[in-house]
Amino acid sequence: MSTKFNVLDHEMVPDHQKMTDSEIAELLSHYQITLEQLPRIYSDDPAAKAIGAKIGDVIKIVRKSQTAGLADSYRNVVKRPKK
Repeated sequence: MSTKFNVLDHEMVPDHQKMTDSEIAELLSHYQITLEQLPRIYSDDPAAKAIGAKIGDVIKIVRKSQTAGLADSYRNVVKRPKK
């Protein structure tokens, strides 16, 4: 018997959201960076898979922070390199 578990329902997993093309353009412009300069998340990461993220997408992660209230971080979805 197989039980499906949605990783996003776990209390320790922060909110993950796929960003739109316009949101990505605004983010890169605001910080004056390129997509390649964003931190990466692998496309096979359980949270990335749960929201249907594909290679080239950007994910916004919203974490609870004791000092900032909510803290946003961003990840570029990439393919895991072969060993």
